[in-house]
Amino acid sequence: MAIVYDKLMRWSFPDIEQRLTKRDAILYALGLGLGADPLDEKQLRFVYEDGLLSLPTMAVVLGYPGQWAKDPATGLDWVKILHGEQGIRLHKPLPAEGAVIGKSRITGIVDKGKERGALIHTEREVFDQATGDKLATLTSTTFARGDGGFGGPSGPSKDPHPLPTRKPDLACDLPTLPQAALIYRLSGDYNPLHADPKVARAAGFKAPILHGLCSLGVAGHAILKSCCDYDPARFKSLDLRFSAPVYPGETIRTEMWREGSVISFRSKVVERDVVVLNNGRAEVA
Repeated sequence: MAIVYDKLMRWSFPDIEQRLTKRDAILYALGLGLGADPLDEKQLRFVYEDGLLSLPTMAVVLGYPGQWAKDPATGLDWVKILHGEQGIRLHKPLPAEGAVIGKSRITGIVDKGKERGALIHTEREVFDQATGDKLATLTSTTFARGDGGFGGPSGPSKDPHPLPTRKPDLACDLPTLPQAALIYRLSGDYNPLHADPKVARAAGFKAPILHGLCSLGVAGHAILKSCCDYDPARFKSLDLRFSAPVYPGETIRTEMWREGSVISFRSKVVERDVVVLNNGRAEVA
């Protein structure tokens, strides 16, 4: 099948009600590698239930609509789909437990051409079920590598956030575990691309790759550590582009430029000297 523009723009997502427990918050943090030093009391606050805090980037797994692109009715070649961009806006600190509701919608589809794929823009708002308060707004761009040339609009395109040309003000190296993808998928993204070697090879990778949102979480951890002293209330927003895959077990170095409350950043895999997250922009208090 091919994308039918009007049909996909009207794609109906059910509201996702999710009961969040302390175990969920701890499992998410462990998937990012927090707790690597069990004596680090600041990291312990995110992986131990006594006084537990939620990581700001955990918003990406709340109210998640699942593998909707695998539905044949979308017309998408789901095996060739990659995460292109992600944005997070936090309206309130995330709870460590409670119930949330996620409301998702498609906001745009861009046809880049037959050999260049398509971009699917989505938005998800996450609400506290008990109070109705909006907790987070998430924006995402999916790169559908095998789905261009369906006759849809060729724009508009968002300009990437420019990074300063000077030397970074800060850098933070954080290792990922060889089993990081197998842990992270337990937070809700069960795409076999991140677990099954056969699926990964079919998609053109030498091995299962780390979830892009796990790499994002590692960069968020670096910003939280380096610019917020591990205070999640100071973490306000994050936007970035995914530029290359990370393989579980690699070390992610996040380079940061501080300009007041705005943190520009990018992340590299140290072992291969490859930029994997680019054009990053975060806001901190």
